[in-house]
Amino acid sequence: AGRNHLIFRLEDSSGNKQEQIGINRKTQEQPMQFTATVIFNKELTPGYWHMRASAPATFAQADPGQFVMVRVSAAIDPLLRRPLAVLDAGMLPPEQAKPGQEAFFDMLYHVVGKGTGILAQAAPGSAIEVLGPLGKGFDLGKPDEEKLLVGGGIGLAPLYLLARTLLQQKAETVHVFAGGRSREDVLFFDEFEQLGAHCHAATNDGSFGEKGFVTVPLAQQLDQLKGRAATIFACGPEPMLRAVAKMATERGVPCQVSLEGYMACGVGACLACVTPGRNHSEATPDFRCVCTEGPVFDVNDLQWEQHA
Repeated sequence: AGRNHLIFRLEDSSGNKQEQIGINRKTQEQPMQFTATVIFNKELTPGYWHMRASAPATFAQADPGQFVMVRVSAAIDPLLRRPLAVLDAGMLPPEQAKPGQEAFFDMLYHVVGKGTGILAQAAPGSAIEVLGPLGKGFDLGKPDEEKLLVGGGIGLAPLYLLARTLLQQKAETVHVFAGGRSREDVLFFDEFEQLGAHCHAATNDGSFGEKGFVTVPLAQQLDQLKGRAATIFACGPEPMLRAVAKMATERGVPCQVSLEGYMACGVGACLACVTPGRNHSEATPDFRCVCTEGPVFDVNDLQWEQHA
């Protein structure tokens, strides 16, 4: 996979140099490496942060489900970039835009270690190194079907841009099913409602929405379809994804899942993030690269027994 990627530098009309790394030959996409300026970085609930940063104008066209690789420090430690989903993207107001930084992108992240701890200290105006947008996003499908978006914890992040895009394209109905251990883990719920999505919540401790797993309200909605067309889009912990995939398969409902993988490069060179495909066996290995062939997959393209 590493042979499919090149490194080259571009200079735009304003003289700003940007580095583009990696040509994914399947999509012909050319992710950019650029220096972003932090616009804001705020804690939403304990340990969960929302950051907005500047980007080149072309970043505004990022697909729902794509991600970025962020270098959190110029120091050697931590060495590897951190993969973070694109929460939202668009053009900055003219008064905020600068040459080469006409767009913005948002990220939600959970502070769980040294890298994200450093990221939480980034103040407005500080610089971060970014590679992206990366990966294959969601297939939006047909507008005349119900869209069922299922997210657990930080897995809600890539679903916001998806919900906004679907609603802008006049999707018939968009439901968002948000789950977490407690209320603090259910992120961006009010923002999803403000978009116009029908929102349902479930928490393990019952502190917000139904008590139990988010698959409970999802199952209730699936039972109410009564033959109407629908597609499920899911991102979250692997046990949740397995449960959603099982429900979708049993009911014959198309389903796409966004996987999280341990990524070192984000461009398919290191193969650290591979996951078993549907035809995988010891005799005939079938691995899918999460960062380039995903992170979004059709559930039928994966071998879920290997995810148990």
